[in-house]
Amino acid sequence: MRRLIVVVFSLLALAGCMAPVLTQSGRPLRYPLYFKEWSSKLDDEGMQVVKSAAVYANSHPLAEVTVNGFAAPDGPKLDNEILARTRAQVVSDTLVANGVAANRIRRDSEGETPFAFSAFESRRVEISVLTH
Repeated sequence: MRRLIVVVFSLLALAGCMAPVLTQSGRPLRYPLYFKEWSSKLDDEGMQVVKSAAVYANSHPLAEVTVNGFAAPDGPKLDNEILARTRAQVVSDTLVANGVAANRIRRDSEGETPFAFSAFESRRVEISVLTH
């Protein structure tokens, strides 16, 4: 049963990584993307999410852009902190390569984060674009 829950959650998370998470007015538009275990490499789906966020950010030149990295709590804490920072850096660099000015991007990382169903949910970066 637990395996079924993990599979269902993973499929839902993958489906959600292609589109931004719409939020209430005054809240940032969020673009979550997910990574393979111990990886900071963007796959094709992740690249599409970053490109979509870049298009939106570029169409709102006064918007604040935040990139926040996360890692699963497996393994050494320091390694997870480095991995979360590296993921955020890779995504930030890719936003810049897609036309978002580097001085508009605030980068942060949470390091290792607990998860509800699967470590997959912790292996992520969230891009937030806050328009005023």
